[in-house]
Amino acid sequence: MPHDPTERRVVVTGPPRRARRGPGFHRPRTEIDEQTTLGHTYVRSLMRSQLRAALAVFAVLVLLVAPLPLVFAAMPDGAGLEWAVLGFGVYPPLVLLARRHVRRAERNEQDLVRLVEDR
Repeated sequence: MPHDPTERRVVVTGPPRRARRGPGFHRPRTEIDEQTTLGHTYVRSLMRSQLRAALAVFAVLVLLVAPLPLVFAAMPDGAGLEWAVLGFGVYPPLVLLARRHVRRAERNEQDLVRLVEDR
């Protein structure tokens, strides 16, 4: 059966989201404060994302610092050079890594706050 070309599409809309919430609706902040299963899930999610960020930073830190004894063993009597490697080759990446980790941790917390405050 062919479609009638004069037939128009109908747009179905519903009431605004805020109007749909019934009397049993609890805000996520309430769920966290009352330590319900859902609140526990929110907090657990934050903890998992913070742990992932920390493990990523730790992995980069190990890759950066672990080979240093081999590098220093390969340098013949380079005491001054060792301090230069530590001061200029390791310290700046450590500072950048720490800044990135703090930003990531704050972003994770802000994501949870946005979710909890329903923005």
